Amino acid sequence: MASAPARAPAPVQGYQIVRVYPHARDAFTQGLVYLDGFLYESTGLNGASSVRKVDLASGAVLQRVDLDGRYFGEGLTAWGPNLVQLTWRSGVGFVYDRRTLRQRQTFRYRGEGWGLTHDGRRLIMSDGTAVLRFLDPLTFAQAQELRVHDAGRPVTRLNELEYVRGEIYANVWPTDRIARISPETGQVLGWIDLSGLLTPAERTSTVGELNGIAYDAQRDRLFVTGKRWPKLFEIRVR
Repeated sequence: MASAPARAPAPVQGYQIVRVYPHARDAFTQGLVYLDGFLYESTGLNGASSVRKVDLASGAVLQRVDLDGRYFGEGLTAWGPNLVQLTWRSGVGFVYDRRTLRQRQTFRYRGEGWGLTHDGRRLIMSDGTAVLRFLDPLTFAQAQELRVHDAGRPVTRLNELEYVRGEIYANVWPTDRIARISPETGQVLGWIDLSGLLTPAERTSTVGELNGIAYDAQRDRLFVTGKRWPKLFEIRVR
């Protein structure tokens, strides 16, 4: 019996820059959300982790709450009136009141926390592997796992997440690529190659990897940035 033909790798897409905004150079971006005219950002590193409310146009930090130094901030998403944040290796997550940034709740999960988003029904988190986890947004109990693959091979190091037009977008650390993932099958539908967003002169020793995706569903705008990047970009996928 003839074997089934191998699936071809997902196509690679480019981008067009629509607009450039300033971004705080001290923000080691781990999670990014756009909602109601503002950006909400989770930053990492022990002793420097925070949750911030940011003015899009100016990049100014309007509100900020710092994490205890033992926590390394990671993925962030909005759920109802709250923000939900993961931390890297502590197995602890935080729930904040989005209006005041006051901490409301903590929760626990196994393994590492990397990226976080939601599909309107469940939270979706990454842990640095090829597996995405779906969590109940109220109890944080795990409901499902999804293995991500391209051409039959697992796609590991899935990091910052965003739910965009029915697909899961995931930064793949430490590359300049975003995977567009089917939430039903885990198949990578396409790759967005964002290399060249920063100039060589802007790629200083303190500037880190691409890591930050936010989507404005009302106006169909996609924003990306990275760790300690001096700019945040609104892009259009080509």
